[in-house]
Order: sequence, then C-alpha cells, then structure tokens
Amino acid sequence: MEKLEMYEIGSSALDYNLIERIIKDGTKLKLSEEAKKRIQKCRDYLDAKTDHDTVPIYGVTTGFGSLCNKHISREDLTKLQENLVKSHSCSVGTPVDETVVRLMLLLKAHALSMGFSGVQVATVERILDFYNEGVMPVVYDRGSLGASGDLSPLANLFLPLIGEGEVMYKGKRTRGSEVLNILGWKPITLKSKEGLALLNGTQFMSANGIKALIDGWHLVKCFDMLGAMSLDGFDGRIEPFWECIQMVRPHAGQIETGAVYRKLLEGSEIIAQKKDHVQDPYSFRCIPQVHGAVKDALRHVTDVLHTEINSVTDNPTVFPDDDLVVSGGNFHGEPLALAFDYMGVALHELGNISERRVAQLISGQRGLPEFLVAKPGLNSGFMIPQYAAASMVSQNKMYSWTASCDSIVSSNGQEDLVSMGANAATKLHHIIANLQLIACIELMNAAQAVEFRRPLKSSPYIESVISAYREKVPFVEDDVVMADYIAKTVDFLSNFDVAY
Repeated sequence: MEKLEMYEIGSSALDYNLIERIIKDGTKLKLSEEAKKRIQKCRDYLDAKTDHDTVPIYGVTTGFGSLCNKHISREDLTKLQENLVKSHSCSVGTPVDETVVRLMLLLKAHALSMGFSGVQVATVERILDFYNEGVMPVVYDRGSLGASGDLSPLANLFLPLIGEGEVMYKGKRTRGSEVLNILGWKPITLKSKEGLALLNGTQFMSANGIKALIDGWHLVKCFDMLGAMSLDGFDGRIEPFWECIQMVRPHAGQIETGAVYRKLLEGSEIIAQKKDHVQDPYSFRCIPQVHGAVKDALRHVTDVLHTEINSVTDNPTVFPDDDLVVSGGNFHGEPLALAFDYMGVALHELGNISERRVAQLISGQRGLPEFLVAKPGLNSGFMIPQYAAASMVSQNKMYSWTASCDSIVSSNGQEDLVSMGANAATKLHHIIANLQLIACIELMNAAQAVEFRRPLKSSPYIESVISAYREKVPFVEDDVVMADYIAKTVDFLSNFDVAY
C-alpha cells in the first residue's frame, strides 16, 4: 500500500485502520477547508451569543462543575479559560507513551473539526502544528476519572498551547514556552469556552484504547501462530479445527480461527500422522472457541471506539443552526469504560490459555521429555519459564478486575457518578506487556517441542518461523541462563511480522 503522506482532518470519519496507517506512515495532518468553515461558523455564533445574550451559558459565562452558578464578566472570559487549563493540569504518575500523545492530539483535532465546540480555527491548527513538528506535551497516566471527559491529562496536553507546561521535542524535555520561542509561535489566546472544549472529551481514554487495539490485534495473530506451533509440538489433532465443527456453532471469531489454523498447519507432517490419542486438552482443542471469542470481543471494542472517536464529547455542545448551546453529558466515559474492561478480560484469556499449553508441553506426555530437555533431573530445562508465565497470568487477572464498577463522587457532588474509563484504558497496557512476555515463553517451549518431533516436520509456515527464530535463539541441549533467552525471544517477536 502506498505511503499516506498527508491526511486532511475533518474530511472523513476516522477508523482504526486509517489511524494505524497515519501513525505507522508518519503522515502529516492538516485541517480541511470544510472543517475550517464549520469551526469558524460555530465560533462566530458563540461570539455573537456572548456579546448580545444575557442568559448564563455553562462554562462560557459561568464557572465550572459545582461552580456553575458563578457568573463571569465578559472581560474575564479569556482569563476564565486559561485558569481552567492551569488548575486542571494535575495528571500525575508516569509519562504516557508518545504514540498515545500523538493519538490524543489527532483525536482532539478531529473532534473539534466537527464544528460543535466553539473553538478558533487557529487553536485547532496549532494542535496540528504540535503533531506535525513532533512537539509532544508531557502527559501523565493518572488523574482522570473519565467523568467530565479526561480533564487532567487533557489539561496537561494543552498547557503548551498557552505557553505553559512541558513538552518532549527532539528527544529533550523542555518548557512549552521555550519550544514556542524556538519555533516562532505565539501562545494561543483562548476565547470563551475554548479551555472547556479542550479539556472536556474522551481523547485520553480513546487514545489509550486505540494504542491497546493496535497491540492487541498483533497479539491475537501472534498467539494464533504460537498455538499452531504448540499444537504440533504436542502432537495434537486437527479435527477440532475442521470447518464443519465451526459451522454448527457459527460465531464469527470461531469460524475465522478454525480457518486460520487449517492454513497455518497445512502441509504439516506432524499433524497428518496417525494419532494414538482420541482428543486433546481444552487448551488445544478449544482454541477456536477461546481465540475466536477474543477476536469477537476486540471487534466489539473497535466498533465502540469508531463511534466514540467520530463524536463530539466536550460540553456544552454548540448548535449554530438551531441557536442552541446545550449542557449535556457526552463527556462521560461509560461506553468506553465498559468496553475496555471487556477488552482486558478478553486479552487476558490469550495468556491464560497460552500458559496452559506451555504446562502441557513440559509435562512429559506424548513422547516429549519432562521440561523439554534430554536429561531431565540433571537439567531443569523449561521448568521455570512456566512459573514466570503463571505469575504474569495471575497478575493479569488482577488487572482484569473491572474499573467501571467503581465510582467516587467529585466536584462537591456535581459529578456524582464517574466512569473510571481512564483506569480501564491504562490498565490494558499492563495486560498487554505481560502478554508479550507470555507469548515469548510459549514460543520458546513450542519451538523446542517441535524439534523433538524430528525427523517429522511441521507446516512450511511454522518451520519458517522456527528457522528464523533459531537464528536468534538456539535449541536448548543443557541448562542455560533462561533470562537471556527470554530477552532474545522478546527481541525476535517484537520485530517479527506475523503474516499468514
């Protein structure tokens, strides 16, 4: 596919595939002419509204949250918005991944481009300037309740617009004001409602979700490949993957997984040989049902995110054509919180079933030596990597505990039910980090097991993976420092394109 050099924000709806392409291709962004017209129309309407209307407008001519009944004079409207950004910039913890920051900038610019937020064109263009020039505001992973959107992390994201906060620029962490000077940019003077438009919204949750989806879909393909390798290493049966089995229980993910495994194992001498055993343990036999359910879950989350990232989630919402400024609750993260909790549980299952396959491979069954070494006893072999996998599976169960079931009242009771969607989103990265290591442990064991089946060979695809892997990690004859081999396997899998 040809590299995407430029994308016009506001010219079309965003989806997962387009976003992944923008991120991977290093695509530059600009605001479409249609988006500029929408944004300017809404800004002009709001200016006229504040100039001539005496009716209080939440967040525009009033304070915020429980201070919504405090009237703000016209001459203080800019100060009100700047104070909002400064006072709310209290995300804490660990700086988030640069990809997440890029996604936040992209998603916020897209949301504002719809023309219902009352911002200036110059504000949105400056957000895109940050993206294009690699000016990455420092945002931390904790502080959002996912209630009035992602207030704290979005405040940190947009502090540099007004010459405050910190950014990463050309590999160095520096003050936002210094980077503005270097680039010859003046701080944005926020007009009425702009601070609220920037801070309200679900872009922190959504950006973390998109990043987790990119990593999660890669892991799904990875575990499909590893499960096929383990199946051959365990001398498993192909019948549970036959099409007829899937079609009488036709979940989409299950049908897909059965087909993938038939393709992955096509031409395998091991899978084709006569079997003495009638059936396999569930961790092999039920791969279509388990891996398939994970895929169905990720597709649901993808659908939820597609709706969310193409929505207006700040408050109040401005409808110029209807002469309305409506205070609602589109910033509430409940749709994302529930979806991300579901995603976490689903991804966890990939590790859960993988660790069980590893345990079967080292159990000394079906002609394999205990712990996959020729001299068990003298050698412990692959005994302890399974411990490590089990530890991470257990930790992922902890991370799979639902964040969306919790709520803590904030803003003096005004925000009395919050989603905790940001916590649901950020814990996905912990689950994924463990899964990446669990995958490495399964690869080590599965490749070792297949080689005990010689002279029989697995499928051409599986053999090509093992051959490439052996250039990094050799077959284990006697005990070695397993941590070194795990590290080398991490390097291999992180750079391996699972294409089948």
